[in-house]
Amino acid sequence: MALADTERTASSCGDPSAAFSEIIELNVGGQVYVTRHKTLVAVPDSLLWNMFSKKSPKELARDSKGRFFLDRDGFLFRYILDYLRDLNLVLPDYFPEKSRLQREADFFQLRDLAKRLSPRVSKDNSICEEIINQSDTEDGGLQCCSTSGGIDTLRAASVSGAMRSPSLDSRKSGYITIGYRGSYTIGRDIQTDAKFRRVARITVCGKTSLAKEVFGETLNESRDPDRPPERYTSRYYLKYNFLEQAFDKLTEAGFHMVACSSTGTCAYTSNDPNEDKIWTSYTEYVFFKYYSKV
Repeated sequence: MALADTERTASSCGDPSAAFSEIIELNVGGQVYVTRHKTLVAVPDSLLWNMFSKKSPKELARDSKGRFFLDRDGFLFRYILDYLRDLNLVLPDYFPEKSRLQREADFFQLRDLAKRLSPRVSKDNSICEEIINQSDTEDGGLQCCSTSGGIDTLRAASVSGAMRSPSLDSRKSGYITIGYRGSYTIGRDIQTDAKFRRVARITVCGKTSLAKEVFGETLNESRDPDRPPERYTSRYYLKYNFLEQAFDKLTEAGFHMVACSSTGTCAYTSNDPNEDKIWTSYTEYVFFKYYSKV
């Protein structure tokens, strides 16, 4: 879309915001976003409000395709834009980048959003804030008290937590990617002639120590036997071929799926388009777990 074709000319009253089109394209750190002008100026006195209501389009930086350019984190900007749409903050479960998002909110001068993202600190529970902000209460949670006795109890709990069983110290944050190739045949009447094939192999990619922690003896290491525990591998696979079994193992180990992707291709068994179609696909699931430093 050529932005020059959609931007309106400035109104006779000299209002700079009148020069912007209703629909605006942004390039934020290489990520392209399309939104309404009224969304960008939803919060008065914010950085975006000043850019798109106080300045003219000619004063703003553009990329090679004419989109307005912002040299910020393109991934986190999606949450900034979501907030501007209805002034409501909704984050995914187990969101590990809250501090970075707070930094982006500060940069865009969104004070209310930055306040919501900041740790809740009171005069009597600064220690409590520090501990709870780093932990999602994996062991049942630590309760804060505003009294000095409660703080002493919490401090003692944090110390004892640091001296818990050594096995907890070995727990680390990280990603594991599960991948598999699958294929199936669909006949001419589609519904009744579908012939599904079993998944031949489930591959495991990630840090070796995490993969062994999750899958144990069910992890086939024969393709990559000499990989040190703190190194990464993309050559492991499982000794079984049921995806649900792998998902259960990951869930029991504290992992949560954060992304997935799949590609598919179709081929005919012959040149006759009426013959059975063979579909093949490759799918990956990305799992993540987070352990606090407490």
